[in-house]
Amino acid sequence: MGASLSNTGDNGSSPTGVTGLGDMPESCVALVFMYLTPPDICNLARLNRAFRGAASSDAVWESKLPSNYHHMLDLLPHWRYEGLSKKSIFALLSRPVSFDNDKKEVWLDRVSGRICMSISSKAMSITSSEDRRHWNWFPTDESRFQVVAYCQQVWWFEVSGTVKFPFPPDIYTLTFRIHIGKFLKRLGRRVSNFEHTHGWDLGPVRYELSTADGQRAVSECLLHDIEQNDAKGNIKRGCWIEYKVGEFIVSGSDPVTEVRFSMKQIDCTHSKGGLCVDSVSITPSDLGRCRKTGSFCK
Repeated sequence: MGASLSNTGDNGSSPTGVTGLGDMPESCVALVFMYLTPPDICNLARLNRAFRGAASSDAVWESKLPSNYHHMLDLLPHWRYEGLSKKSIFALLSRPVSFDNDKKEVWLDRVSGRICMSISSKAMSITSSEDRRHWNWFPTDESRFQVVAYCQQVWWFEVSGTVKFPFPPDIYTLTFRIHIGKFLKRLGRRVSNFEHTHGWDLGPVRYELSTADGQRAVSECLLHDIEQNDAKGNIKRGCWIEYKVGEFIVSGSDPVTEVRFSMKQIDCTHSKGGLCVDSVSITPSDLGRCRKTGSFCK
């Protein structure tokens, strides 16, 4: 292949009597591209005209889009995608698409083409959130929704939510994104404030997820424990924590999947406070592995 590349001219053609990559039919290149990741396709498109043509093929990019991508398009104004090629649609849906009054976002992973979702704390039901003595909201650029919920002090802690969406068949992981203590910027530097953080070491927080078809996952942990160190020994205190609640499976039989989730600590023998709740994410369970290996999983 190296020899062929060296014999390919700047315009993608080959010198007389020499066969190179520029002589490959677009249809053959397109068939190969169907087995590659979108970033690989975009890189190879720079080689010659045949590769550029194949890299713009609707058939190639149709194979990278999830089976229900039209449901994502339905969340957008018609003029945003009318007349677009499949490649342009993939690029459009690789950026977050907001819905439910900008409280939820869905997008395609740029490498695998699989659906990911994030749900703001604004879309969740939070006990006593209307009382500023217990909860308040503060803006931050550390959240994709630009705002997080901050628990000052409560006796009954409960955050819950529901999402209904036509997820394509896959195994998904649901994760809460939380932060022990409050944080702010002082003289351009990020500073964490743990002054009002208390009570989380006295009882476990219970996480739950369930689906309409009967799947369920439950876990408990002391927030005081998970903020100390991760598996590699890195200090997590003062950082955002991604807590995995569990997994659920979507089969091809259900057009819409309903997922319910919650995070609660309702032991009223003591108060607790000093906790930020940002969002809940739903992503394919092996997405990290696929990114690391560069494989295209569906």
